Amino acid sequence: MSRPRAAAPRMKGGLDLGGTKIQAVVTDGEANVLGTARRETPHGGPEKVMLELAETMRAALDDAGVELMGLAGVGVGAPGSIDADSGTVLQVPNIDGWHAPYPLGPALQEELGRPVVIGNDVNVAVEAERRFGAGRGFDSFLGVFWGTGVGGGIVVDGKHLVGRGSAGEIGHVCSKPGGRRCNCGLEGCVEAYAGRAHLEERAQEAAKERKTILFELMEKRGRDRLTSGVWLKALQAGDKVAEELIQRAVQALAVGIGSAVTLLDVEAVVIGGGLGERLGPDWLARIETEANQHIFFDDKPAYRLAELGDLGGAIGASLL
Repeated sequence: MSRPRAAAPRMKGGLDLGGTKIQAVVTDGEANVLGTARRETPHGGPEKVMLELAETMRAALDDAGVELMGLAGVGVGAPGSIDADSGTVLQVPNIDGWHAPYPLGPALQEELGRPVVIGNDVNVAVEAERRFGAGRGFDSFLGVFWGTGVGGGIVVDGKHLVGRGSAGEIGHVCSKPGGRRCNCGLEGCVEAYAGRAHLEERAQEAAKERKTILFELMEKRGRDRLTSGVWLKALQAGDKVAEELIQRAVQALAVGIGSAVTLLDVEAVVIGGGLGERLGPDWLARIETEANQHIFFDDKPAYRLAELGDLGGAIGASLL
């Protein structure tokens, strides 16, 4: 068995924490990925999630043949509102059992014995796309990451617009006043219509009265959730329930995107996330058509799919 090679101090770890999965990478400090690991996000609260983050990072290190102490540090992209100074995740709407602020940074740092920095998951993914992906060449763009939830990040004049720590939360922009209640507690949010978790709830409601192959596909693929791949297969098969729900999701996304572009006048919109990337160019074109109907001015932005795929969030986290 070969011994782990000594790592240069510039090597970094990145963790992308999502509602359904944890993705880890070891990088050379830039975009070159040396090792990866992926695990499901556990139920049971933030401490259990923290321990699974640590195990996923160790698995990525094993894949890279790198020792833990060789890492300069570990960055974590976490969903929801973040207090980066204290390393605390303040609010998480999409992870079961996580109901209160939790000092994820200090807890994970103690577990791993390496410096840990916490950032918003979408903001770090947007930073990775700005430096290495679809955002290159644009001084300003809106990143929209469509998956279990809907997150956003904003680049203006080549820099991230972070506000007081929560700027870019496009998933919690109101797309329908008095509409469906979102996990965040507000009504009519974009995420309440477009987030994969909410789409699954609506599919369950529809399946009581109409025929759909969504749940049949889920079982055949050995999944316990309607993953992005399940939605894609259902759409390809012409499932009417899937088509209607995804089209409604696109309409909700379009309201948020069009409103944000009108407010900020960005050059481009970058669509990523599990659903955004998996559904691909055809649905990107539909998002563009719908969103442009909500933009005040004639000079519309460019629309691009995120280029870094599933590893974008973890690569972005490593840059922290």
